[in-house]
Amino acid sequence: MTVATVGVSLDKIRQIYSQSLPDLMFEAQRIHRENHDPKAVQLCTLGNIKMGGCAEDCGYCSQSAHHDASIQPEPLMQIDQVMREAKAAKASGSTRFCMGAAWREVRDGQQFDRVLEMVREVASLDMEVCCTLGMLKPHQAEQLKAAGLTAYNHNLDTSPSHYAKVISTRTYRDRLDTIQAVGDAGISVCCGGIVGLGETEDDRLEMLQVLTGLDPQPESIPINRLIPIEGTPLEDAPAVDPLEIVRMIATTRIVFPKAMVRLSAGRTEMSDELQAMCFLAGANSIFTGDVLLTAANPSRSHDAQLLDKLGMVAKPL
Repeated sequence: MTVATVGVSLDKIRQIYSQSLPDLMFEAQRIHRENHDPKAVQLCTLGNIKMGGCAEDCGYCSQSAHHDASIQPEPLMQIDQVMREAKAAKASGSTRFCMGAAWREVRDGQQFDRVLEMVREVASLDMEVCCTLGMLKPHQAEQLKAAGLTAYNHNLDTSPSHYAKVISTRTYRDRLDTIQAVGDAGISVCCGGIVGLGETEDDRLEMLQVLTGLDPQPESIPINRLIPIEGTPLEDAPAVDPLEIVRMIATTRIVFPKAMVRLSAGRTEMSDELQAMCFLAGANSIFTGDVLLTAANPSRSHDAQLLDKLGMVAKPL
């Protein structure tokens, strides 16, 4: 895998994003239908296997040791606990189980060995297996691949120019290097960002432009809406206009026709109508379960009711 310097031009992405909403939605829906079942939504579950105490200072994150959020650090979970969560997720219709650890980087040793065993065990359930563990070295990515990992999530978060205003403990290049190690190991790349970090419209589009330059491009692109958390530097960040979320989803769908576009964090603040618009704009995956790492998430029953009202279905594996 290589990180290219040229992808779709920023001007082209800006042109897509800025067209009238009816035209944008029509184009996104047309492309979505050409590449995906428009009624199917993949259900995923994200489990927090190691909470709090992270050495990173990401301005949005309650798990950072630098902030005063009310998250108490907890040790890495035991394998049997993770398996109970994964089996419950599968029973509820999830086809992808993602395990997140509040680490700056993966370190070789007993804890990583335990994560590798978690990956092997979850893969035995015939589910897609994803991890988000922080920075990876190439040999660690290869070990995860050998264990059966389907995908690795490592978000860019925002544009290169806005990044330093949100995070100082890890560079943009660090993120790209991890993404490259993941791709080189043959693991599917899950990479997206967060809207609502105080960024400009161009910052959001520049992030998409960087993603177009990855080779191969991500198969999975989470679009997160910031959940302002008390005790973090972004606790007072203003809410993003709902239609800007819709435009971001639609633009992502057009620029990445074959990717899974995941409507991720922040759904508790979205009405059913807004989520429906996001599905029409090309989102085809959500994370289910009452908690998304440390933040609230719509209940599985509410998600089931919403999909039923829309005449949509859970995507099979």
